[in-house]
Amino acid sequence: MRKMILLVMVLLLSRAVSFSGNWPNWRGPSMNGVAEEKNLPVSWSTTENVTWKFAMPDFTGSTPIIWNDRIFLNVAEGTELYLSCIDRDKGVEIWKKLLGSGNLKVRKQNMSSPSPVTDGKNVWVMTGTGVLKAFDFNGKELWARDIQKDHGAFGLNWGYASSPLLHKDHLYVQVLHGMKTDDPSYLLSIEKLTGKTRWRVERPTDAVSESPDAYTTPALLRYTDREEIVISGGDYVTGHDPATGLELWRSGGLNPRKDRNYRIVASPVAVDGLVYAPTRVRPLLAIKAGGRGDISQSHVAWTCDQGPDVPTPACDGRHVYIVNDSGILWCRDAKTGAEIWGNQRVRAGTYSASPVVGDGKVYVTSEDGVTTVIEAGPNFKILAENDLAGYTLSTPALSDGQIFIRTDKCLYCIGKRQR
Repeated sequence: MRKMILLVMVLLLSRAVSFSGNWPNWRGPSMNGVAEEKNLPVSWSTTENVTWKFAMPDFTGSTPIIWNDRIFLNVAEGTELYLSCIDRDKGVEIWKKLLGSGNLKVRKQNMSSPSPVTDGKNVWVMTGTGVLKAFDFNGKELWARDIQKDHGAFGLNWGYASSPLLHKDHLYVQVLHGMKTDDPSYLLSIEKLTGKTRWRVERPTDAVSESPDAYTTPALLRYTDREEIVISGGDYVTGHDPATGLELWRSGGLNPRKDRNYRIVASPVAVDGLVYAPTRVRPLLAIKAGGRGDISQSHVAWTCDQGPDVPTPACDGRHVYIVNDSGILWCRDAKTGAEIWGNQRVRAGTYSASPVVGDGKVYVTSEDGVTTVIEAGPNFKILAENDLAGYTLSTPALSDGQIFIRTDKCLYCIGKRQR
């Protein structure tokens, strides 16, 4: 019996170690913008505290995805789109695979905006043109899909930008649109090993004009013994059964005045039985888990009018960190919504990257490539300002004591790896 217990403990420990330090999707290991990291860098420049930098051919909103010694990048290069695999210790490219052509710029984004996702064995990547492909870690293509070919043209005003959600054996892909199409919005569940559609459910809305459009990424809500897929856009937040796609609950309130131009960019975040759902600045809704049907009145825990437009908030279960497009920050109590501190400005600029939290610090990056490091918790304190002098839409990734920041010029590896 003692040997059995020891074996179980060793297996559990090895599993915990194997998952430590990874950033497997654009919002990190817990999908909330938070990583259990230590000894993260505070100060850097284009030359100081930089372990390596890898040249980028163009700008993107896509976040670098990290698993052990591999970094995966969705890359735009001219009219072509690629998945690139980088050696995380050497900063050199291991392989690059063509995803497709048809890249174009649409205002602030191009067709490389969706971030890849990995389970540590394979990697999946979506493009703004609707191509969805799977690769193993050696670069072998496992399968390919064309979502627009299968289900009709995307009808978003500013191009498709949602990243797939990976949960267990399936990918969840949302298409919430309406500005340039009369086709319904929908949610797909796709088998990760075969690429086959498990189910497709339509996602109805009465939103009008541009308001049906959403550039959000699905979230995974866990509470008690249940799991639900949460999507936000088209004036509503909805929860779905992962096995069937059945809509379990729906909350309105994202567009209280029924504005025609209330497209949603910032994604929902699910932590400790609450869903934090931004809209176009106001309001931000905190929705309690467990509801069924229309929960617009019954399950809203709190709201505030100081939400973001583009950056997705970060939440560690105690605090919600909100950054608006102008670089004004709020910290709120995650359970009650009470303002811990607010109206705090970092360096003036435009902010599209989402904040990330690790090692007791909040990292906030502007489009000018300036990352402000702030003390996490109840006291607002700026610890450093770090300028990489490059156009930056991509959210930073935290892994093994290092920070990976992607500008239009370079992917920077900042700090020394903590093994």
